[in-house]
Amino acid sequence: MADQQFSIQDLMNLLVQKVGLAPAHVTDDASVTFEDIGLDSLAFLQVSTELHNEYGVELPAEPRGVTVGEIITCVNDHLQRENAA
Repeated sequence: MADQQFSIQDLMNLLVQKVGLAPAHVTDDASVTFEDIGLDSLAFLQVSTELHNEYGVELPAEPRGVTVGEIITCVNDHLQRENAA
C-alpha cells in the first residue's frame, strides 16, 4: 500500500473549503505564507485544528512566517512516522 501524501493542492482545498480562501488566491507556490495569500492567524488556527483532527499533526503555534510548504512537510513527516509505526 502506498504511503499517503499531503499535497499543496490538498492544503489549498482545505483553505478554500474551511477558511474561505478566495479561489483567486489558490497557489502552487510552496514558499507563500498565510499572510501572502490574505489569511490571518485565525485562519491558521482553524487549519491547524482541521489538520490535527484529520491527521493528528501539530503545527507550530506561531503562524508568522510559516510557509505552506512547511505545513505540507510537517503533515507528510507526521504521516511518514505514522506509516513506519
